Amino acid sequence: MSYNPSYCWILALVLGPFFTQRVRDPQRVPKTITQLYSYYIYNILKNHGREIESPRDVLLRVGQMAFRGVSEKKIVFTDEDLIKYNLQPSQFLSGFLMELLEKENSARSVVYTFPHLTIQEFVAAVAQFINPNPGDILKFLTEAHNTTDGRFEVFLRFVAGLSSPMTARGLEEILGPFPNETTCRMIDWVKEAVKRQSGNTESEAGKRSLLNTLHYLFESQNRGLAQAALGSVESLSFREKTLTPIDCAVLSHVIGLCDTIKQLDLENCRIQCEGIQRLGPVLHKCQELRLRENDVGDSGVKLVCAALRNPECKIQKLVLWDVGLTYSGAEDLSSALSTNPLLTELYLGGNNLRDSGVKLVSAALRNPELDNVGLTDSGAEDLASALSTNPSLTELDLSYNKLGDSGVKLVSEALRTPECKIQELWLMNVGLTDSGAEDLASALSTNRSLTWLILESNSLTDRSVPALRRLILTLPSLEWIWLVENLFSETGRKELRSLQEPRPELRVDL
Repeated sequence: MSYNPSYCWILALVLGPFFTQRVRDPQRVPKTITQLYSYYIYNILKNHGREIESPRDVLLRVGQMAFRGVSEKKIVFTDEDLIKYNLQPSQFLSGFLMELLEKENSARSVVYTFPHLTIQEFVAAVAQFINPNPGDILKFLTEAHNTTDGRFEVFLRFVAGLSSPMTARGLEEILGPFPNETTCRMIDWVKEAVKRQSGNTESEAGKRSLLNTLHYLFESQNRGLAQAALGSVESLSFREKTLTPIDCAVLSHVIGLCDTIKQLDLENCRIQCEGIQRLGPVLHKCQELRLRENDVGDSGVKLVCAALRNPECKIQKLVLWDVGLTYSGAEDLSSALSTNPLLTELYLGGNNLRDSGVKLVSAALRNPELDNVGLTDSGAEDLASALSTNPSLTELDLSYNKLGDSGVKLVSEALRTPECKIQELWLMNVGLTDSGAEDLASALSTNRSLTWLILESNSLTDRSVPALRRLILTLPSLEWIWLVENLFSETGRKELRSLQEPRPELRVDL
């Protein structure tokens, strides 16, 4: 909650007395933002509610004025506004509104404002619940949710949160019972909103809308509702949508109520270690976990490793591309991988592992992507040793590492072994020359499983064409060889292209 200063201020007001009590009631500690504001308003009503005959009626009118302000993006109200809603300045009203002196044309007047916009939004939400005519609430909720400028986002979270009996209980002591019809309609609307939005995450607006509906679920604290809404959801994608630690806590809550999430895509969501910490308890439930381009660092990866060690871990594919992983984190990752029997795909590209880190990961290798990890010919020796004894490896991406011909030769020798089942081999921009191409072609000529060979952006010339020809002619399983951005002449290109004629299923890209 520290990401919103108003929450901190209200926390101090609400929880200050709690932490000074000798006997504390854990049930009174708010779990949601709605519960926090509910306690805040409850304290105002408790201290000032006796001053007026009908607190419910007055709060309804204050809430209606607050809602009009939210709708019109208005936070300052005048005497005319109070008169319109039949409100009179009083000690009770001063618990909700602050008086401000406004000077205009040498005259002084008083205007009114809520202590913070979020308080205005909460009072507006309460008014929706105690409205004696709740018939149009479904239409109203849908229109507010579809408003794209965000003015109703927090307000709707409060409305969803007030459907929780535990949240509303304190307010009902003073305001009377909330209409059951409103609560039921709110629950039905949230359930349908989640189902409708869960498959609509292609656009930024779709992701934002889905995230808001998950916040509604969290605020409602309704386990049955969450399970009914998410029971058929198999994939959640927020790729390139910035997620705060609070968003991650909400995700953790709702995923915890799902049986299995087949894919959780959080690539480039600007999640850091704190966000992973909030997600940590549920990561093991995901079959495919994508965390690419989040700066979680070694400490965040360590939390992911805890999920891998969980006896109930279901992770089969893990994407940790460019997450700030170093040798320190690789040690913990290697240990976790060695105890996980399900993981078959691991993507570690874009991390600063260096040779020492690759050596650690190699010991527990499954199906790795190790492109651009700082691997050199020295570390390739450890990698080759791991490859030669790993029959489950089918994809290997070593692109953008400084292997050179010597490093490629070491890897090639491992691929020569009968146990090797490599199907896709990526050696893009690894410093390969004509000399290394000879070793590679010789080693792969005995491989019966290779279908893709990517050699883009190396230093191959026409001198390597005979070796590549032999490789293509002796490798019947090969479907695609990618040779773009090398140094072939037009004659060399023509000779390589001609190999496609007797093999129409073969694709030679130059």
